[in-house]
Amino acid sequence: MKIQPINRQRLIVAISGASGFVYGHRLLQLLQGTDIEAHLILSRAALITMGAETELSLSDVTSLAAQVHKNEDIGACVASGSYKTLGMVIAPCSMKTLAEIANGIGSTLISRAADVMLKERRRLVLMARETPLTLTHLKNMLAVTEMGAIVAPPVPAFYTRPADLNEMVDHSLGRVLDLFDIEVNAVKRWQGLSASRRTEVS
Repeated sequence: MKIQPINRQRLIVAISGASGFVYGHRLLQLLQGTDIEAHLILSRAALITMGAETELSLSDVTSLAAQVHKNEDIGACVASGSYKTLGMVIAPCSMKTLAEIANGIGSTLISRAADVMLKERRRLVLMARETPLTLTHLKNMLAVTEMGAIVAPPVPAFYTRPADLNEMVDHSLGRVLDLFDIEVNAVKRWQGLSASRRTEVS
């Protein structure tokens, strides 16, 4: 049997129904400048959020991915651990999706693919979007962290002095991609306080 080489590394990008559709869309845009093969999964709730928060069409989003999988298609390639990927980012991650992952409920492709990442010890990053947090939310975050996932809420970094929302979004996504060693030049990296600044704040 002839072995077919894998020429590109793959990353699963899932967009759930939490507020913050821009994170998933912008993540796909940032990956366009890399050699990463993006596999996209959109939940039905994500499409509702897209309509409420953006002027995007579905094709505006799906055209940015190498492959698009239906959330109902639990037989998709990314539902198997034998299909090699770098890992998975859920951007944003709703509390419903978080709860499914925390409790091993693989009823959708998003939760099934996330479960695959955990069982194969691959990187799973959840950009959880909710506030305030209930005790259930916190317990679910603890559970997935203990399983090996990384909970990475899109918290803005003000030391970068962002000029607008776009810079804040890019910085959060750049830090997420750092977790996969993918550089997209979206992060203003901390260089330490200058000597003069140290004097001012001391």
